[in-house]
Amino acid sequence: MAQQTSDTEPRWYAIHTYAGYENAVERNLKQRIESLGMEGKIFDVVVPTEKKIRVKAGKRVVEEEKIYPGYILVRMIVDEDSWFVVRNTPRVTGFVGSGTTPVPMDEAEVATLMKRMGAEVVKHRIDLVKDDPVVITDGPFKELEGKVGEIDEERGKVKVMVAMFGRETPVELDFLQVRKL
Repeated sequence: MAQQTSDTEPRWYAIHTYAGYENAVERNLKQRIESLGMEGKIFDVVVPTEKKIRVKAGKRVVEEEKIYPGYILVRMIVDEDSWFVVRNTPRVTGFVGSGTTPVPMDEAEVATLMKRMGAEVVKHRIDLVKDDPVVITDGPFKELEGKVGEIDEERGKVKVMVAMFGRETPVELDFLQVRKL
């Protein structure tokens, strides 16, 4: 049975937007909240992002990556006025939910998402999969070719199976030391 909540309690809602316009929608919505005096009903507007490490031109770069492209989160009390303000913000296509009634997000799901967004541990963005052919670009095994055996995204390490001494030998490398063939 669905849990009933009071209309005076703010809840988190997922808002669907045009993909690529999440930050613009966030800015527009915050301006609309202020100019229309809705601070008492719409409290937070968040674009869910997390930090990822990527390699660009051989260097590690920390980037913000959207967790749910095409969606923003809004903590609000839903009534006719607040629903109208959010729904009629440019590039908002609607609330996530069934029919015309917005469905609040599960509180545990929101807590997990907020923890993920605030995580200090930066994940490595490794664009490799198991069995990908690679060439080692740095270190004592430079120029050797092999295939990916294991990927450890938390540590940013890749185990590459390299043919040495007539058999495949695993070599653990930093993901910056390999390049896809």
